[in-house]
Amino acid sequence: MRLISRGSRVSQAAVAVAVLALAAAGCGESSTSSKGGDKESADGYKGKGIGLAYDIGGKGDQSFNDAAYAGFQKAEKEFGLGGRDVEPQDGESDADKVQRLTQLAQAGYNPVIGVGYIYAPAVKAVAAKFPKTTFGIIDDETVQAKNVADLVFHEEQASYLAGVAAAKASKKAHIGFIGGVDIPLIHKFEAGYVQGAKSVNPNIKIESQYLTETPAEGGFSSPDKGKEGASGQIEKGVDVIYHAAGLSGQGVISEGASKGIWVIGVDSDQYSQSSLAAYKDHILGSALKNVGGAVYDLVKSVHDGKPLSGVVRGSLSNDGVGFADSNPKYKAMTDVVGAVDKAKQDITSGKVTVKTQ
Repeated sequence: MRLISRGSRVSQAAVAVAVLALAAAGCGESSTSSKGGDKESADGYKGKGIGLAYDIGGKGDQSFNDAAYAGFQKAEKEFGLGGRDVEPQDGESDADKVQRLTQLAQAGYNPVIGVGYIYAPAVKAVAAKFPKTTFGIIDDETVQAKNVADLVFHEEQASYLAGVAAAKASKKAHIGFIGGVDIPLIHKFEAGYVQGAKSVNPNIKIESQYLTETPAEGGFSSPDKGKEGASGQIEKGVDVIYHAAGLSGQGVISEGASKGIWVIGVDSDQYSQSSLAAYKDHILGSALKNVGGAVYDLVKSVHDGKPLSGVVRGSLSNDGVGFADSNPKYKAMTDVVGAVDKAKQDITSGKVTVKTQ
Protein backbone atom coordinates (compact mmCIF):
# COMPACT_ATOMS: atom_id res chain seq x y z
CA MET A 1 0.00 0.00 0.00
CA ARG A 2 1.18 3.52 -0.80
CA LEU A 3 1.00 5.89 2.14
CA ILE A 4 1.44 9.49 1.10
CA SER A 5 3.09 11.67 3.71
CA ARG A 6 2.39 15.38 3.56
CA GLY A 7 5.10 16.25 6.09
CA SER A 8 4.52 19.70 7.54
CA ARG A 9 2.02 20.72 4.85
CA VAL A 10 -1.31 21.71 6.34
CA SER A 11 -3.97 20.16 4.36
CA GLN A 12 -10.84 14.63 5.53
CA ALA A 13 -23.83 -0.04 12.25
CA ALA A 14 -23.71 -2.01 9.44
CA VAL A 15 -27.31 -1.52 8.34
CA ALA A 16 -29.27 -4.66 7.61
CA VAL A 17 -31.13 -4.13 4.37
CA ALA A 18 -32.96 -6.06 1.68
CA VAL A 19 -31.14 -5.85 -1.63
CA LEU A 20 -33.07 -5.42 -4.85
CA ALA A 21 -31.33 -5.31 -8.22
CA LEU A 22 -32.15 -2.39 -10.49
CA ALA A 23 -33.13 -3.43 -13.94
CA ALA A 24 -30.44 -1.75 -15.97
CA ALA A 25 -26.82 -2.83 -16.01
CA GLY A 26 -24.34 -0.40 -14.52
CA CYS A 27 -26.94 1.16 -12.22
CA GLY A 28 -25.78 -0.46 -9.00
CA GLU A 29 -27.96 -2.15 -6.40
CA SER A 30 -31.01 -0.70 -4.73
CA SER A 31 -31.05 -1.07 -0.97
CA THR A 32 -34.58 0.18 -0.40
CA SER A 33 -37.49 -0.08 -2.78
CA SER A 34 -40.21 2.50 -3.20
CA LYS A 35 -43.28 2.11 -1.01
CA GLY A 36 -45.56 2.68 -3.93
CA GLY A 37 -46.48 4.97 -6.77
CA ASP A 38 -46.50 8.73 -6.95
CA LYS A 39 -47.89 10.48 -3.89
CA GLU A 40 -49.44 13.90 -3.62
CA SER A 41 -49.48 15.58 -0.22
CA ALA A 42 -51.92 18.15 1.08
CA ASP A 43 -49.37 20.86 0.33
CA GLY A 44 -48.82 19.81 -3.26
CA TYR A 45 -45.83 17.46 -3.19
CA LYS A 46 -46.05 14.92 -5.96
CA GLY A 47 -43.46 12.25 -6.54
CA LYS A 48 -42.42 8.73 -5.75
CA GLY A 49 -40.20 9.81 -2.88
CA ILE A 50 -36.47 10.19 -2.33
CA GLY A 51 -33.73 8.96 -4.65
CA LEU A 52 -30.35 8.57 -2.94
CA ALA A 53 -27.16 7.42 -4.68
CA TYR A 54 -24.26 6.50 -2.40
CA ASP A 55 -20.60 7.40 -2.55
CA ILE A 56 -17.66 4.98 -2.54
CA GLY A 57 -17.93 2.56 0.38
CA GLY A 58 -21.72 2.48 0.23
CA LYS A 59 -24.16 1.99 3.04
CA GLY A 60 -22.68 0.41 6.14
CA ASP A 61 -19.52 2.53 6.22
CA GLN A 62 -20.50 3.82 9.70
CA SER A 63 -19.54 7.28 8.51
CA PHE A 64 -20.37 9.45 5.50
CA ASN A 65 -22.86 7.28 3.61
CA ASP A 66 -24.62 6.11 6.75
CA ALA A 67 -25.09 9.72 7.79
CA ALA A 68 -26.89 10.36 4.49
CA TYR A 69 -29.01 7.25 5.01
CA ALA A 70 -30.06 8.47 8.46
CA GLY A 71 -31.47 11.62 6.88
CA PHE A 72 -33.14 9.53 4.18
CA GLN A 73 -34.83 7.36 6.81
CA LYS A 74 -35.97 10.32 8.91
CA ALA A 75 -37.52 12.04 5.90
CA GLU A 76 -39.23 8.85 4.69
CA LYS A 77 -40.80 8.32 8.11
CA GLU A 78 -41.76 11.91 8.83
CA PHE A 79 -43.28 12.69 5.45
CA GLY A 80 -44.65 9.23 4.66
CA LEU A 81 -42.63 9.00 1.47
CA GLY A 82 -41.22 6.10 -0.46
CA GLY A 83 -37.62 6.03 -1.51
CA ARG A 84 -34.82 4.19 -3.23
CA ASP A 85 -31.18 4.27 -2.15
CA VAL A 86 -28.66 2.89 -4.60
CA GLU A 87 -25.21 1.43 -4.04
CA PRO A 88 -22.16 2.26 -6.18
CA GLN A 89 -20.18 -0.29 -8.13
CA ASP A 90 -16.45 -0.87 -8.02
CA GLY A 91 -14.59 0.93 -10.77
CA GLU A 92 -17.65 2.64 -12.16
CA SER A 93 -17.46 5.59 -14.56
CA ASP A 94 -19.19 8.96 -14.68
CA ALA A 95 -21.46 7.43 -17.32
CA ASP A 96 -22.60 4.83 -14.79
CA LYS A 97 -23.48 7.61 -12.36
CA VAL A 98 -25.36 9.50 -15.07
CA GLN A 99 -27.36 6.38 -15.82
CA ARG A 100 -28.12 5.84 -12.13
CA LEU A 101 -29.37 9.38 -11.53
CA THR A 102 -31.28 9.37 -14.82
CA GLN A 103 -33.17 6.23 -13.85
CA LEU A 104 -34.05 7.67 -10.45
CA ALA A 105 -35.35 10.87 -12.04
CA GLN A 106 -37.23 9.01 -14.78
CA ALA A 107 -38.86 6.83 -12.15
CA GLY A 108 -40.27 9.93 -10.46
CA TYR A 109 -38.07 10.29 -7.40
CA ASN A 110 -37.78 13.86 -6.17
CA PRO A 111 -35.36 14.97 -4.85
CA VAL A 112 -32.52 12.92 -6.32
CA ILE A 113 -29.35 13.19 -4.25
CA GLY A 114 -25.78 12.24 -5.10
CA VAL A 115 -23.78 11.46 -1.97
CA GLY A 116 -20.30 12.80 -2.62
CA TYR A 117 -18.38 15.17 -4.87
CA ILE A 118 -17.80 12.38 -7.38
CA TYR A 119 -21.40 12.88 -8.55
CA ALA A 120 -20.77 16.44 -9.77
CA PRO A 121 -20.51 15.64 -13.51
CA ALA A 122 -23.54 13.35 -13.33
CA VAL A 123 -25.69 15.83 -11.40
CA LYS A 124 -24.79 18.60 -13.83
CA ALA A 125 -25.74 16.47 -16.83
CA VAL A 126 -28.93 14.91 -15.46
CA ALA A 127 -30.32 18.01 -13.72
CA ALA A 128 -30.31 19.80 -17.09
CA LYS A 129 -32.52 17.07 -18.56
CA PHE A 130 -35.01 17.06 -15.67
CA PRO A 131 -35.61 20.73 -14.78
CA LYS A 132 -38.73 19.94 -12.71
CA THR A 133 -36.79 17.56 -10.44
CA THR A 134 -34.69 18.89 -7.57
CA PHE A 135 -31.19 17.45 -7.32
CA GLY A 136 -28.82 17.58 -4.40
CA ILE A 137 -25.11 16.91 -4.28
CA ILE A 138 -23.12 16.56 -1.08
CA ASP A 139 -19.59 17.96 -0.77
CA ASP A 140 -19.56 19.86 -4.05
CA GLU A 141 -20.49 23.42 -4.97
CA THR A 142 -19.43 23.51 -8.61
CA VAL A 143 -22.82 22.56 -10.06
CA GLN A 144 -24.85 25.73 -10.44
CA ALA A 145 -28.44 25.36 -11.60
CA LYS A 146 -31.87 26.46 -10.40
CA ASN A 147 -32.86 22.89 -9.58
CA VAL A 148 -29.63 21.88 -7.80
CA ALA A 149 -28.75 22.28 -4.11
CA ASP A 150 -25.04 22.12 -3.29
CA LEU A 151 -24.89 20.67 0.22
CA VAL A 152 -21.47 21.56 1.63
CA PHE A 153 -19.85 22.00 5.04
CA HIS A 154 -17.15 23.75 7.02
CA GLU A 155 -15.36 20.45 7.72
CA GLU A 156 -12.32 22.39 8.85
CA GLN A 157 -14.25 23.78 11.84
CA ALA A 158 -15.21 20.36 13.19
CA SER A 159 -11.67 19.17 12.52
CA TYR A 160 -10.27 22.10 14.53
CA LEU A 161 -12.25 20.82 17.52
CA ALA A 162 -10.86 17.33 16.86
CA GLY A 163 -7.34 18.78 16.88
CA VAL A 164 -7.94 20.54 20.18
CA ALA A 165 -9.29 17.33 21.72
CA ALA A 166 -6.39 15.28 20.37
CA ALA A 167 -3.73 17.67 21.63
CA LYS A 168 -5.32 17.92 25.07
CA ALA A 169 -5.78 14.14 25.38
CA SER A 170 -2.34 13.16 24.09
CA LYS A 171 0.19 12.21 26.75
CA LYS A 172 3.07 12.14 24.28
CA ALA A 173 2.41 15.40 22.42
CA HIS A 174 2.46 13.21 19.30
CA ILE A 175 -0.72 12.73 17.28
CA GLY A 176 -1.72 11.55 13.81
CA PHE A 177 -4.03 12.29 10.89
CA ILE A 178 -5.05 9.75 8.24
CA GLY A 179 -6.90 10.95 5.17
CA GLY A 180 -8.51 8.52 2.77
CA VAL A 181 -7.59 10.20 -0.50
CA ASP A 182 -5.19 13.06 -1.28
CA ILE A 183 -7.76 15.59 -2.52
CA PRO A 184 -8.63 19.20 -1.60
CA LEU A 185 -11.76 18.19 0.33
CA ILE A 186 -9.76 16.02 2.74
CA HIS A 187 -7.04 18.65 2.99
CA LYS A 188 -9.66 20.76 4.77
CA PHE A 189 -9.96 18.10 7.48
CA GLU A 190 -6.20 18.01 7.95
CA ALA A 191 -5.87 21.79 7.92
CA GLY A 192 -8.41 22.29 10.68
CA TYR A 193 -7.02 19.43 12.74
CA VAL A 194 -3.46 20.71 12.61
CA GLN A 195 -4.50 24.27 13.41
CA GLY A 196 -6.62 23.12 16.35
CA ALA A 197 -3.88 20.93 17.77
CA LYS A 198 -1.26 23.67 17.47
CA SER A 199 -3.57 26.15 19.21
CA VAL A 200 -3.13 23.92 22.28
CA ASN A 201 0.54 23.06 21.81
CA PRO A 202 2.51 24.85 19.06
CA ASN A 203 5.26 22.24 19.36
CA ILE A 204 3.08 19.15 19.09
CA LYS A 205 4.31 16.51 16.64
CA ILE A 206 1.77 15.55 13.98
CA GLU A 207 2.01 12.63 11.56
CA SER A 208 -0.08 13.20 8.41
CA GLN A 209 -0.62 10.74 5.59
CA TYR A 210 -3.08 9.78 2.88
CA LEU A 211 -3.95 6.21 1.97
CA THR A 212 -4.23 6.72 -1.80
CA GLU A 213 -3.91 9.40 -4.43
CA THR A 214 -7.28 8.68 -6.08
CA PRO A 215 -10.65 7.32 -4.89
CA ALA A 216 -10.40 4.48 -7.41
CA GLU A 217 -7.43 3.08 -5.46
CA GLY A 218 -9.66 2.43 -2.44
CA GLY A 219 -8.64 5.15 -0.02
CA PHE A 220 -12.22 5.57 1.17
CA SER A 221 -13.26 1.92 0.98
CA SER A 222 -10.42 -0.26 2.31
CA PRO A 223 -10.30 -0.96 6.07
CA ASP A 224 -7.08 -2.90 5.53
CA LYS A 225 -5.38 0.24 4.23
CA GLY A 226 -6.65 2.17 7.23
CA LYS A 227 -5.37 -0.49 9.59
CA GLU A 228 -1.93 -0.49 7.99
CA GLY A 229 -1.74 3.30 8.06
CA ALA A 230 -2.68 3.42 11.73
CA SER A 231 -0.18 0.70 12.58
CA GLY A 232 2.61 2.70 10.98
CA GLN A 233 1.71 5.85 12.89
CA ILE A 234 1.44 4.00 16.19
CA GLU A 235 4.91 2.55 15.61
CA LYS A 236 6.15 6.13 15.28
CA GLY A 237 4.72 6.92 18.70
CA VAL A 238 1.38 8.65 18.20
CA ASP A 239 -1.25 8.14 20.90
CA VAL A 240 -4.22 9.82 19.18
CA ILE A 241 -5.25 9.41 15.51
CA TYR A 242 -7.96 11.33 13.67
CA HIS A 243 -9.20 9.76 10.45
CA ALA A 244 -11.10 11.24 7.53
CA ALA A 245 -11.19 8.08 5.48
CA GLY A 246 -14.75 6.81 5.15
CA LEU A 247 -15.01 3.03 5.31
CA SER A 248 -11.21 2.78 5.58
CA GLY A 249 -11.56 4.49 8.95
CA GLN A 250 -12.92 1.27 10.41
CA GLY A 251 -9.42 -0.15 10.05
CA VAL A 252 -7.94 2.90 11.77
CA ILE A 253 -10.37 2.53 14.65
CA SER A 254 -9.86 -1.21 15.11
CA GLU A 255 -6.07 -0.87 15.00
CA GLY A 256 -6.07 2.06 17.41
CA ALA A 257 -8.26 0.14 19.86
CA SER A 258 -6.08 -2.96 19.64
CA LYS A 259 -3.01 -0.87 20.49
CA GLY A 260 -4.74 1.02 23.28
CA ILE A 261 -4.65 4.53 21.84
CA TRP A 262 -7.36 7.13 21.23
CA VAL A 263 -9.00 7.42 17.82
CA ILE A 264 -11.24 10.25 16.64
CA GLY A 265 -13.97 9.37 14.18
CA VAL A 266 -15.52 11.42 11.41
CA ASP A 267 -18.85 12.49 9.87
CA SER A 268 -21.08 10.28 12.07
CA ASP A 269 -20.86 9.73 15.84
CA GLN A 270 -18.75 6.61 15.50
CA TYR A 271 -18.81 5.89 19.24
CA SER A 272 -22.52 5.12 18.85
CA GLN A 273 -22.24 2.85 15.80
CA SER A 274 -23.21 -0.70 16.74
CA SER A 275 -20.72 -2.37 14.40
CA LEU A 276 -17.90 -0.44 16.10
CA ALA A 277 -19.08 -1.29 19.63
CA ALA A 278 -16.06 -3.51 20.29
CA TYR A 279 -13.80 -0.48 19.86
CA LYS A 280 -15.92 2.33 21.30
CA ASP A 281 -13.97 2.71 24.54
CA HIS A 282 -11.09 3.98 22.41
CA ILE A 283 -13.17 6.41 20.32
CA LEU A 284 -12.49 9.74 22.00
CA GLY A 285 -15.12 11.52 19.91
CA SER A 286 -16.02 12.25 16.31
CA ALA A 287 -15.83 15.33 14.11
CA LEU A 288 -19.42 15.51 12.96
CA LYS A 289 -20.75 16.58 9.59
CA ASN A 290 -24.53 16.72 9.57
CA VAL A 291 -24.98 15.04 6.22
CA GLY A 292 -28.20 13.46 7.45
CA GLY A 293 -29.59 16.85 8.37
CA ALA A 294 -28.70 18.23 4.95
CA VAL A 295 -30.49 15.32 3.22
CA TYR A 296 -33.53 15.74 5.46
CA ASP A 297 -33.69 19.51 4.95
CA LEU A 298 -33.55 19.14 1.17
CA VAL A 299 -36.33 16.54 1.17
CA LYS A 300 -38.43 18.75 3.46
CA SER A 301 -37.96 21.74 1.19
CA VAL A 302 -39.18 19.76 -1.82
CA HIS A 303 -42.05 18.26 0.16
CA ASP A 304 -43.08 21.76 1.30
CA GLY A 305 -43.01 23.09 -2.25
CA LYS A 306 -40.05 25.40 -1.60
CA PRO A 307 -37.05 23.43 -2.89
CA LEU A 308 -33.63 24.57 -1.79
CA SER A 309 -31.11 25.52 -4.46
CA GLY A 310 -27.64 26.97 -4.64
CA VAL A 311 -25.00 26.57 -1.95
CA VAL A 312 -26.28 25.40 1.44
CA ARG A 313 -23.37 25.26 3.89
CA GLY A 314 -23.27 23.65 7.33
CA SER A 315 -21.09 25.22 10.03
CA LEU A 316 -20.64 25.26 13.79
CA SER A 317 -23.00 28.23 13.93
CA ASN A 318 -25.93 26.35 12.39
CA ASP A 319 -25.09 22.88 13.78
CA GLY A 320 -24.04 21.67 10.35
CA VAL A 321 -20.77 20.43 11.90
CA GLY A 322 -19.70 19.70 15.46
CA PHE A 323 -17.90 17.34 17.81
CA ALA A 324 -19.58 14.29 19.36
CA ASP A 325 -19.16 13.81 23.10
CA SER A 326 -20.96 10.48 23.54
CA ASN A 327 -18.07 8.66 25.22
CA PRO A 328 -18.38 8.97 29.03
CA LYS A 329 -14.59 8.77 29.23
CA TYR A 330 -14.38 11.90 27.13
CA LYS A 331 -16.95 13.68 29.27
CA ALA A 332 -14.89 12.83 32.35
CA MET A 333 -11.87 14.61 30.86
CA THR A 334 -13.06 18.05 31.96
CA ASP A 335 -9.95 19.86 30.77
CA VAL A 336 -10.40 18.41 27.27
CA VAL A 337 -14.12 19.17 27.20
CA GLY A 338 -13.49 22.71 28.41
CA ALA A 339 -10.87 23.34 25.73
CA VAL A 340 -13.14 22.02 22.97
CA ASP A 341 -16.08 24.11 24.19
CA LYS A 342 -13.94 27.24 24.28
CA ALA A 343 -12.62 26.52 20.79
CA LYS A 344 -16.19 26.22 19.50
CA GLN A 345 -17.08 29.57 21.06
CA ASP A 346 -13.99 31.19 19.55
CA ILE A 347 -14.91 29.94 16.07
CA THR A 348 -18.60 30.86 16.23
CA SER A 349 -17.80 34.31 17.61
CA GLY A 350 -15.32 34.97 14.83
CA LYS A 351 -12.35 35.19 17.16
CA VAL A 352 -10.77 32.23 15.36
CA THR A 353 -10.89 31.67 11.62
CA VAL A 354 -10.06 28.11 10.64
CA LYS A 355 -7.80 27.45 7.69
CA THR A 356 -8.86 25.22 4.82
CA GLN A 357 -5.39 24.33 3.55
